[in-house]
Amino acid sequence: MPTTAAPPRRSGKRRSAKKKKLSRQFKPEGMTLEEWQIALRRQFGREQNFKLQNLGDEPVFSEFAVANPESGSKYRVVIRGDRPGDNFCTCPDFATNTLGTCKHVEFTLARLERKPGAKTALRDGYQPPYSEVVLKYGARREVRFLPGTQCPTPLAEAASKYFDADGVLRPAAFSRFEKFLSLSSEFDHDLRCNSDALAFVAEVRDGEERRRRIDEAFPAGIRSPALDKLLKADLYDYQREGALFAARAGRCLVGDEMGLGKTIQALAAAEIMARHLGVERVLIVCPTSLKHQWEREISRFTERSACVIQGLRASRQALFGSNAFFKITNYDTVHRDTDLIQGWSPDLVILDEAQRIKNWKTRAARSVKRIASPFAIVLTGTPLENRLEELVSIVQFVDQHRLGPTFRFLADHQLTDDVGKVIGYRDLDTIGKTLAPVLIRRQKSEVAKQLPERLDKNFFVPMTPEQMDYHDANRGVVMRIVSKWRKYRFLSEVDQRRLMSALQNMRMSCNSTYLLDNTTDHGVKVGELLTLLDEMFERPGTKVVIFSQWLRTHELIERRLKGRDGHVLFHGGVPGPKRKALVDRFREDDRCRTFLSTDAGGVGLNLQNASVVVNMDLPWNPAVLEQRIGRVHRLGQSRPVQVVNFVAQGTIEEGMLNVLKFKKSLFAGVLDGGEKEVFLGGSRLTKFMETVEKAASNIPVPAPPEPEPSPADEREAVAAAAPGDTDDSPETLVKAPAPPVVPAPAVASADPWAGLFQTGLSLLQELAGAARTGGGGGEQPAAGRSGLSVVRRDKETGEPYLHLPMPSPDLLDRVLTAAGDLLRGLRG
Repeated sequence: MPTTAAPPRRSGKRRSAKKKKLSRQFKPEGMTLEEWQIALRRQFGREQNFKLQNLGDEPVFSEFAVANPESGSKYRVVIRGDRPGDNFCTCPDFATNTLGTCKHVEFTLARLERKPGAKTALRDGYQPPYSEVVLKYGARREVRFLPGTQCPTPLAEAASKYFDADGVLRPAAFSRFEKFLSLSSEFDHDLRCNSDALAFVAEVRDGEERRRRIDEAFPAGIRSPALDKLLKADLYDYQREGALFAARAGRCLVGDEMGLGKTIQALAAAEIMARHLGVERVLIVCPTSLKHQWEREISRFTERSACVIQGLRASRQALFGSNAFFKITNYDTVHRDTDLIQGWSPDLVILDEAQRIKNWKTRAARSVKRIASPFAIVLTGTPLENRLEELVSIVQFVDQHRLGPTFRFLADHQLTDDVGKVIGYRDLDTIGKTLAPVLIRRQKSEVAKQLPERLDKNFFVPMTPEQMDYHDANRGVVMRIVSKWRKYRFLSEVDQRRLMSALQNMRMSCNSTYLLDNTTDHGVKVGELLTLLDEMFERPGTKVVIFSQWLRTHELIERRLKGRDGHVLFHGGVPGPKRKALVDRFREDDRCRTFLSTDAGGVGLNLQNASVVVNMDLPWNPAVLEQRIGRVHRLGQSRPVQVVNFVAQGTIEEGMLNVLKFKKSLFAGVLDGGEKEVFLGGSRLTKFMETVEKAASNIPVPAPPEPEPSPADEREAVAAAAPGDTDDSPETLVKAPAPPVVPAPAVASADPWAGLFQTGLSLLQELAGAARTGGGGGEQPAAGRSGLSVVRRDKETGEPYLHLPMPSPDLLDRVLTAAGDLLRGLRG
């Protein structure tokens, strides 16, 4: 039949008479979760302008092609009735939602119902004369036999030996399924078997055969001698376990904590699959910065060939045509090379740092999930960072049916308030049990004897007045937006952008004013870093990795490092081919002792030759902080690792230290046997705004310097501390001083008495100046002009503040110098 298009939508006046549309966010009262989801698909499908083509001879009960002109996607729809479960579609949603319908089915039904008598026919349903073997998608997938109206009795009797009373294929019958299919030829009867049913039967049988082969090849498990000669390096017991688990599972997720050697486990599993499961083509997808590292690790541990896919399209096409066993590409180019990947047809796909596909709406995630392969190994130390949807997206690549439909998964594990907003999570431990067949995860605590000690220390450094000017100006913007949020519970896109910009500026000001004006350099951190490096480098062979989110911080460091021992700078702008040389130089050149890196180097790099990690700034996400540290504190590290975090005192950085516990709790609850329930206390936006308010408002006032050690004392303590001196529990890993907390403080001095004294001197100076100007010339005194009202209120926030005219710079310098001398005398 010719292709036809849906008619244009009815006029707005006619549409207004329709019943109210269902919300996609809130389930109506009186409807079950499944009823709501079916109704949403029916509503959405009937609004579409898809193309419909009849592929069969029947006008209603037939096979149809449904095409989406916008996306270019095309699916096959089979119509047998109007009830959920009667019909079939080849789209991914139909395969996973367990509802028995989808938008393509509903669109087709809506089009067919316009034909005379079609509604009645659909309501009665259709049983064809031929018999079918179909795959039913429900809580679990089942292969079913549906006898037709002309099914011979002997065939139906023979089917009972393979299928149970409900028509479901028995587990023991999968291995001899073809024998049943061949029976139809003996009875001259049309027996049709859908392609998805055949694929599912093959999947089950391949799994059984795969596990049998692995068990035969490694009968003693991790103690099997065959594992001793698998790679050119010895494997730890837990790595042997991980490699065997991946090979037996076929498609799995290795979620070990960072630093436990996920790369070598993936290579070992690939070698097992190559020797025993016929794997000949392995595609590795990783961040750009890790492509050459994978190439180097493959050469180091295996005898297999590898090539990095890079260059222009013609070059990449030629590389995909090479005979290399491993082909290494990056997430950013998968969408451009989808056809090349499909033409090469990999047997095994390894996704490294798979959190890159945690958002299923991104182009990278959609492109990666279109890669078809019988085997897959997903590597990530952080499969869950913020939301359960991230875990769903990653697991979908491994097994799209494992967690069931997303709407039901979230309904089972999310806690919502009366208006449908997420306020927490529940039953997180059951997720780990559900994932057990496809997920293996070990924590460093489980293999602690094989890992070095780690010592964490926070260095609290002061801010200069120039930094605080930037910091507090942006803080004022943040607090005004927070005040607006608290009043209206709504933020416009403009306010959201202003909020994020102001938060970013507050954080950048903590490093140096250079990050904001690209001219001045008022800041303490870089100077403290250089002093720290001088002490660290007194120990021969010590190498340091320094992280900052901002490249301009490293520009300042590079200026100070001129004339010192060598260093390299690693960031996202470094071309891929040059990154390998930078890492190699840091590893192999004894004179190169400093590795400067943005967060582009916080993922995947192996830098065990260093023993110190310095974080110039704190990332907002704790997972990013652990990714940084994991580059050095990982398997293969033979020395104690020191972690130094620079924290600007009395700023948002200090306020950030205690506001991210929820993310860690959520991660632990799902994967590490932690708390079963985690409460957010509001929607995600509400929680974010509360976090912003807490970080920006409740900034601790710096404590007086007398009882606190100086930065030099802190560095000396870190250098002298022995491994194991710290408590590694989450609550006490880093014990910072606990200064008093006050809401929304003004710019605080390092010594509150000094600040009070300076303010008093300034006030006296202003009053004296006012008295002098009022003594002659007939001018009204300054005090008279202002009514001595030095207390003002902010027009937007209503907060009181002290308003004083600034004296001349020379006079201010003299006053401050005198005050400083007086204070030093008092302390002496």
